[in-house]
Amino acid sequence: MNTEKNVAAAATAIIGQKVLAGRDGEFEKWQEGLNTAAAYYPGFLGAEISRPTPLQPDWVIVYRFDSVAHLQAWINSGTRATYLDVGAQYFDGPATQQVVSSGTQELDPLVTVVVTHRVHPNQVDDFLAWQQHMVQEESKFEGFRGSEIFRPIEGLQEEWTTLYRYDSAEHLDAWLTSPQRQQALAEGEKFSDFRLRTIDNSFGSWFAFGGNGKDAPPPPSETRTSLAIWVGLYPTVVLLTLALSPLHLRLWIGLLVGNLLSSFIMSFLTMPYYVNPLLGRWLRPPPDEPAVRSNVRGLGVVAAAMVCWAVVFYLVTVRFWTLP
Repeated sequence: MNTEKNVAAAATAIIGQKVLAGRDGEFEKWQEGLNTAAAYYPGFLGAEISRPTPLQPDWVIVYRFDSVAHLQAWINSGTRATYLDVGAQYFDGPATQQVVSSGTQELDPLVTVVVTHRVHPNQVDDFLAWQQHMVQEESKFEGFRGSEIFRPIEGLQEEWTTLYRYDSAEHLDAWLTSPQRQQALAEGEKFSDFRLRTIDNSFGSWFAFGGNGKDAPPPPSETRTSLAIWVGLYPTVVLLTLALSPLHLRLWIGLLVGNLLSSFIMSFLTMPYYVNPLLGRWLRPPPDEPAVRSNVRGLGVVAAAMVCWAVVFYLVTVRFWTLP
């Protein structure tokens, strides 16, 4: 797959979430499971979690997909809705969400500010003119590295989103606290209903839409994804079968219950705590790792895991416990 082409068309969702005091560890584990689930949706390129920092008081989660349509399918999916119902116990208030797509610049890892505005359709021209004035003022400050503006995305978000970047938190703070910015904000008073979020440079090229893709995580192939699911599904199904066998359920009800339980176990236990740690490097290899080496190592791990499970279940069901 052409990574450069995918990066150029990529769509990124930036989600901020306040977490209840003392629940950070539980939230992070839950979020890792949610990100693992996202990896099995079409067009997934990567996900990243950032803990709160002085620049960003909330947890920030970033999803990157190869198109707005694929990102929208994940954001609106039943899988994500189910996870959010479970994770609500960790949330301190509603999350914020911004989506950006189809940028134009090649960017280095910088301090990025995400600003969202609700703009009335009759005021779009005035808003764009005011944004152009803001960019002119920003560009006069040391460390400014560019900005991009993104229109609303029908069915996904109604806000206009602006990204601008500085090379350091100090230079960014000089602009944010400057009299020039305060004057520009006063001139655009009718657009004062906005939200601002600062993202530190740990996200690297998550916000680089027009670059060469060297830093973007490559999407998992269908073959790797299928094998990864197989590695998790086989022990899950066999262990569930063994657990349910004393109940002597009829075939139709046994499969109904077994499929339901296996879906939850795969989502919340098998994939995040077994498959992803075991095969994560193969599913999303480092950009500098040769493909041949990655595939040989990954397929070797898959083969070893499946042989191990097959031997264990042979001994359990044939030698120690007579089952079909």
